[in-house]
Amino acid sequence: MLLLTTLATGGAVASCSSDEEPNRLDPGDASLEAWTPTEEAGSFDDGGADALSDAEPVLDAAPFDAGPRPVECTSAPCATELVTTFAPIESDRSEGFCALLNDGTVACWGANGYGQLGRGPDAGTLDSPTAMHVTGLSDIAHLNHTCAIDKSGGAWCWGRGPFLQNDAGLVTSESAPVKLALPAAKRVAVGLNVGCAVVDDGVLCWGRNSNAQLAPLSEANISAVFLPRPMSFPSGAPVRDVFVGNGSFAVREDGRMSTWGARTSLARATPLTPDPYPTDIQLAGISSIDVTLDNGCATVAGVGYCWGRAIVTSAVNSVIRVLPEAVATPEPIVQISTTRAFVTTELGDTIQRPQRWCAVGVSGDVYCWGYNASGQAGDGTKTDAFDRAVKVKGLPEPANQVRTMPDATCALLTNGKVYCWGSNNNGQLGNGVLRAPSLVPQEVVLP
Repeated sequence: MLLLTTLATGGAVASCSSDEEPNRLDPGDASLEAWTPTEEAGSFDDGGADALSDAEPVLDAAPFDAGPRPVECTSAPCATELVTTFAPIESDRSEGFCALLNDGTVACWGANGYGQLGRGPDAGTLDSPTAMHVTGLSDIAHLNHTCAIDKSGGAWCWGRGPFLQNDAGLVTSESAPVKLALPAAKRVAVGLNVGCAVVDDGVLCWGRNSNAQLAPLSEANISAVFLPRPMSFPSGAPVRDVFVGNGSFAVREDGRMSTWGARTSLARATPLTPDPYPTDIQLAGISSIDVTLDNGCATVAGVGYCWGRAIVTSAVNSVIRVLPEAVATPEPIVQISTTRAFVTTELGDTIQRPQRWCAVGVSGDVYCWGYNASGQAGDGTKTDAFDRAVKVKGLPEPANQVRTMPDATCALLTNGKVYCWGSNNNGQLGNGVLRAPSLVPQEVVLP
């Protein structure tokens, strides 16, 4: 199995021209010529950024500075950003996706049990295999699950979450976007019970404190709900983005990242359970990150790292992965997406469904690893891809980004089209057909 490890840092992103020939590396890039996969890898040690184990070879390569190939819109509709919807209850396995379109509107498809599609109260809560506009949104600049930032800094959310719609800061369900009572924001992220936003003065967070994501735990505040409050961070570069699961993640302008909250989610070792103190992890030069309730993955210098819940189904490896571990990819990657892990009962048997991940290579090819019973790996089979990541077949253009959920995956291509594959129980393929799965990518019909 090919595993990649590197200590090279540097978060610079240089976009590749989308008129390059897809599905191969650019031979003119010296950093790519020097890239060589290794046979072994391990996890980061808290002893420092250069403290990998002796058994963990380092790439003999120049610094990697490639980024995702850009989206070039030549016709409408054209998507420029792709996200998953957020399952609003921990036991909820429903799936859906949203896309930011180049006209500043947002379109969503898939599960809608809690208003995740943002179509308003008259639309009901039925799942939909047809991508339609989220009602009332315009001039949107950025998405994070079912939240959006408009070009004036307004933060909008829909579905179910702590959307600051009451004085107590309690979770509400909203079938149409509501504006959060926040100062002008650059980024916003909302989890099951906690939200955070990047504003001019730093980071504000709010919600329920059950995982110490808002304050050190005490008998008085373990179930307390906090209104927006400023967070304190170690000295360093300003925060550029935030992500929220059972832990919270603040990514700085220089690619460093501070984490706090549930111990198993933090990508660092800590004696505190949970840990309320934002602390930098050892990974540096982070260029992309994806976070779920219990798992996270990030890219550093062309290499993917993941952490969190058990990664495979065997008892030998069914342990929490506290520290980031390098993942195997056939080429350097520029973006990665991951999923939750959970336990399910199928035909009377209790089965652990491990985390999956999919990634975009520097060539624009997409690779997926993990469970594949619904064809969510995209290689045209239902064979699990635990031995190595498999290449997604049938994408007509290079990918800009990929987003995955446990049973389905979608990719945004450089021409602004979105393709999805895998399960379609919630209409998450967006092809107008409900429940019919696909082992190969299907184009989403964008509005």
